[in-house]
Amino acid sequence: MTLIGRTRARGIETLTLDSPHNRNALSATLVGELAAALAEAGKDGDVRAIVLTHTGNTFSAGADLKEPPDPDALVGLLRQIVELPKPVLARVTGHVRAGGLGLLAACDMGVASARSSFAFTEVRIGVAPAVISLTLLPRTDPRALARHYLTGARFDAPEAVRTGLLTATGDDVDAVLEPLLDGLRKAAPEALAETKQLLTARVLEAFDRDAAHLTALSARLFSSAQAHEGMTAFLERRDPAWAL
Repeated sequence: MTLIGRTRARGIETLTLDSPHNRNALSATLVGELAAALAEAGKDGDVRAIVLTHTGNTFSAGADLKEPPDPDALVGLLRQIVELPKPVLARVTGHVRAGGLGLLAACDMGVASARSSFAFTEVRIGVAPAVISLTLLPRTDPRALARHYLTGARFDAPEAVRTGLLTATGDDVDAVLEPLLDGLRKAAPEALAETKQLLTARVLEAFDRDAAHLTALSARLFSSAQAHEGMTAFLERRDPAWAL
């Protein structure tokens, strides 16, 4: 059973995260299947752009704590989206948490319904948003990101637009998305690819400079006693030992 749905209409390939049992968490299986689907779409000359969306009320709940992806595989997926020669747009009609925000930030544009919510919950389970910082730090407002990283508090779609995490929001997400897709359909494919390279240069610099360090940091934190307590508390639906 595949975890990635695929449809196509007028040059737009839609890839749908479809893992409802874990709220589209980034499991090793989902990361692998999404990488394969992106690679195929990226090589297809009939595809002008890719829309990444989801089933259910959650775009992605972050890393799957029961089947976590290898940190190198997650770094590879995020870089693949940034380097893909076609624009990738996120379509969100629900909630995004933790690692799912790194996936969102890897996309060239992102739109979300006004009902969507966002939160960097890593600090609340004893880890840090390490690997996903590769896409988030170059693209979002640093003061706002400090607030959201350090508190883990939930924020809404207008705030996500203000900070640069999203492109736009509205009550009808497809009405917001369609003008963006129409613009991409009118653009020359090679010009799109070259323009995307201009926009992603700083992000790729962060990968070249920081990926190894952040991958090692993620692995160290996830194997720590504090993370074990935080994840156990989360799964048991209780406060961790450090909560005041």
